[in-house]
Amino acid sequence: MGSNPISSTISLILSAASLHYNPAFPLSFRTWGIRMRLTATFRVVLAAAATVAACVSTAAQDARDASIAARVDQVFAEFAKPGSPGCALGVYRDGRTIYAKGYGLANLEENVSITPQAVFDIGSTSKQFSAAGILLLEKAGKLSVNDDVRKYVPELPDYSKEYGRPVTILNLLNHTSGLRDYLTLFALAGINTDSVTTDDDALTIITRQKKLNFAPGSDYLYSNSGYFLLSVIVKRVSGKSLRDFAQENIFAPLGMTHTQYRDKHTALIPNRALAYDAREGGSYALDVSYFEQTGDGAVHTTVEDLQKWDENFYSAQIGGRDFLAEIQERGTLTGGKTISYAKGLSIGEYRGLHVVSHGGSWGGYRAQLMRFPQQHFSVACLCNVDTSDTTRLAHGVADVYLAAQMRPAEAAPAEAPEKKPPEPLKLSAADLAAFAGDYASDELLVTYRLAVKDAKLVLAGIVDADGRLRTDLLAPRDLLATAADEFTTARGHNVLHFRRDASGKVTGFVLDAGRTLGMAFVRVPASGRP
Repeated sequence: MGSNPISSTISLILSAASLHYNPAFPLSFRTWGIRMRLTATFRVVLAAAATVAACVSTAAQDARDASIAARVDQVFAEFAKPGSPGCALGVYRDGRTIYAKGYGLANLEENVSITPQAVFDIGSTSKQFSAAGILLLEKAGKLSVNDDVRKYVPELPDYSKEYGRPVTILNLLNHTSGLRDYLTLFALAGINTDSVTTDDDALTIITRQKKLNFAPGSDYLYSNSGYFLLSVIVKRVSGKSLRDFAQENIFAPLGMTHTQYRDKHTALIPNRALAYDAREGGSYALDVSYFEQTGDGAVHTTVEDLQKWDENFYSAQIGGRDFLAEIQERGTLTGGKTISYAKGLSIGEYRGLHVVSHGGSWGGYRAQLMRFPQQHFSVACLCNVDTSDTTRLAHGVADVYLAAQMRPAEAAPAEAPEKKPPEPLKLSAADLAAFAGDYASDELLVTYRLAVKDAKLVLAGIVDADGRLRTDLLAPRDLLATAADEFTTARGHNVLHFRRDASGKVTGFVLDAGRTLGMAFVRVPASGRP
């Protein structure tokens, strides 16, 4: 074994002072048999020993930190290529940021690098702030999460007449409301994601829905409609927009000076990273949203500010301990099943460790705030390109820091062969012609025009409420026959179930589209076409 540099140095110094030190015994006055007062020489010896020890310890810690930093940087290696968008990373432990760094570019046109101070749209990671606003109002006695939503949003249909129970605020918080997702409704209505949409647009399309996906509380299905309605409730109860309420009650008290709900598409945000979609051949296209709704998203923030919010889950500065318990309480269905979703937060496990997290995805932005409460450790990962997998990246960072406390990583399962869509049925021209025509939805206020083209049934266009035919929407437009009277889009995301009358004539269809189910379309007589 090599000699201990601290002991060797002390021996050398003590030898020069005509003292004897045996490094085999503890460094103490009793072992040395010294019974006299410390001399000036001995004080110099101790100071020198402390200096050497500090230098050795610092050098060792610096080496460990450099090794960890290199391993973390490797997690983000995909963003190291020139001209690439990328991510901002914040790693928090015991109430402070222990590592923060930017990877890639915040603005491709201006060649501006991402830094920990860059501001990102965090998409659905915003939902925890919206939930917090509601719980703060409950704490103030302004509402109860068990209230019927119609107490504050009377425009919403009274679904209790059909489903036997009302939609409550708690249902909105837990995604158990059954409300159709308004972002899906916008897409089905032909509203392009590049369009400017407002609170009024969202509220109008939500309140026009006659049906729910399921009875309130009976099932779980993620719905942005619920969290948008929370923003409406905050405004109607507090008299302030969610932007202003959160600023006064959450962001400002925590010192989150670079955080805000962006509720105007023309608003300028200093240091904002733009977002991009990756294209074939290594190019990129700008992808930022002009939607102005809040509640389900729209928080813009930095990894530095998120540390202050993350630490509130230990300090309880905002809301207190009861607030923290309630926001992290998992939902329960009417059948007794407990779901993994709480209130703007998902509760789960990673490699044997308890995890509280929420991701976000909007436009080209991707986000993840992942907390390991028992380790007082968190990872914030904010990215500005649509191909970034922020959950995988956050897991990779956690693996570096917490590996000794985790279960061994399981081997990645072998990739299952890509599931091929069912072979489409081959229908004759006459069979396909039976489905061609116009089909109207009074819940979307649009008419779908189906036609036969190149021996396929296609969505030829959408006629909007003003009677204008739009032909540039809802790609892919080919409809594939997958069963009797059933067609799907090429990727199977949307399914049209056609209905016939007693004579066998096609009278309409019911559309299932992800988070929006059971949308009825009625065939329009040829004489009534726009």
